[in-house]
Amino acid sequence: MTDRRTVLLAAGVAAVAAAAGAVGASAAQATDIRGAITFVGGKAIPEGHLEIYLEDPAIQDSARRRAAKISLKSEGGSKTIEFSLPLPASSTASPTLRIVARLERADGWLVARGSAQFEAGLPVHVTLKAVTY
Repeated sequence: MTDRRTVLLAAGVAAVAAAAGAVGASAAQATDIRGAITFVGGKAIPEGHLEIYLEDPAIQDSARRRAAKISLKSEGGSKTIEFSLPLPASSTASPTLRIVARLERADGWLVARGSAQFEAGLPVHVTLKAVTY
């Protein structure tokens, strides 16, 4: 009797631990980088296509340098655009990660660019600066 109880108790503890581990792993994978984009001087962000991505300049392979990316549209009237970018699990350990934002016109010309260092758990603030050719 005691052996059977011990085995059942151990199996129950193992099942609970496995379920807790699965929930913890999915919560860790659901982590997002949250932040806001503004334009230098507090001006309205110009109209265009906004591309925001996570970049690690320490990686030499340009195909692997960008880990995550989202695209947003700027209508030209907002002073702040908030974003949420999925954080790949493999990117959390690198101290050189940064968030880059690029604003392009409809014809593909770069209007503004900005970047900020990524720190896990903190919101990111990126200020776009006008690009001059």
